[in-house]
Amino acid sequence: MGRSLKTLSMLSLIAGSSLALAWAVGEPPPNGREILMQMAGFLSKAPGFSVTLHTSYDTVQRDGRKVEWNEVRSVTLNRPDRLRVESQRSDGARTLLVFNGKEITTFDESAKAYAQVSHPGTIDDAVVYFVHDLGMRLPLAVLMLDRLPSDLQQRIQSVEYVERTMTLGTPARHIVGKTATVDFQLWIAEGDRPLPLRAVLTYRNAPGQPQFRADFSDWNLDINPPDSLFAFTPPAGANRIPFAAALSKITPVPQGRVVRKGENQ
Repeated sequence: MGRSLKTLSMLSLIAGSSLALAWAVGEPPPNGREILMQMAGFLSKAPGFSVTLHTSYDTVQRDGRKVEWNEVRSVTLNRPDRLRVESQRSDGARTLLVFNGKEITTFDESAKAYAQVSHPGTIDDAVVYFVHDLGMRLPLAVLMLDRLPSDLQQRIQSVEYVERTMTLGTPARHIVGKTATVDFQLWIAEGDRPLPLRAVLTYRNAPGQPQFRADFSDWNLDINPPDSLFAFTPPAGANRIPFAAALSKITPVPQGRVVRKGENQ
């Protein structure tokens, strides 16, 4: 067994060395930043799209353990000023975010409560206001912006190409990079539709370096959603609350309890 493991290790080393040598004496490896910016340009120019995200994120407990929480999100975006995000947490709780060009609304189904604020403008205006001014949670919000390419150019400190992979259902290119606070990995589809297929974010400056992970599926760039999809009518018995009350708070809990908290990717 020991000899077999040693042989496998040597083969892996040789394979890695061969790859590095091939890049050194032949064509250079693909440019990671170019791959990232191709994705950004393509996504920012799409008139609209829908996509499903299966996400998970870590919370670091008081004793240092990490607990993973899961969510499923369905995003429908129709430029310039329509956005709908439906979310379901692992415990079954459902939430809704809707922007119709005039108002931003969030609805918590289990709490039967909604918050609504007037904010006319584009999706970019609404997303920035929602995340930065209202302090609300919208993971991977940057991917929804028209200005995605310029935002990434400003934030990204370095990007490197890792490999071409066939494990995500379609050929994809794996890149890694970092911003001032986050290490990220992205798997981006090859070809003329360079859409993100998987993302992993590591918060290297946070205690325990928690991660956020997302798998993208059911991309559709040929949508024609009705305006009614972005309208919100409060259901019977729903209470309107201010946005301040809808914020995710971290509150003390009894020792031994597992803590779930919101993350702002």
